[in-house]
Amino acid sequence: MTTELAMLTWVTALTILLWIPYILAHIMNVGLLPTLTYKSDGTPLPAWAARAKKAHANAIENLVPFAVLVLVAHQLDISNIATTSAAVAYFWLRLAHFITYTANVPFGRTVTFAGAWGAQLCILFQILTLGVGS
Repeated sequence: MTTELAMLTWVTALTILLWIPYILAHIMNVGLLPTLTYKSDGTPLPAWAARAKKAHANAIENLVPFAVLVLVAHQLDISNIATTSAAVAYFWLRLAHFITYTANVPFGRTVTFAGAWGAQLCILFQILTLGVGS
């Protein structure tokens, strides 16, 4: 397995776990049974948990383009220092994005989002320059 595919697996694993903190906050806020019966759907989450939920939604939205880029690069047999570094950076930046967004760190979510976007652009650039005519 290439580093890029391994990082795609780790990014996917991270994304499928990001719901846990805000659901636990909801359970702590209203109790387990109301959470399971949907009677508490109108109860607002604590501010940090609402931010965690938004960060999770953002992670889901960005997983698709990252996955497509990694899979296209893999199909074209493009794997180099740029793509591997970008894939590793993407994982850590997405983790940092969730943490900084949830913790409401000033400029944290913007910087980490932009960095992860830059990692995607790096892989895209490799595909467009090395994959042309393949």
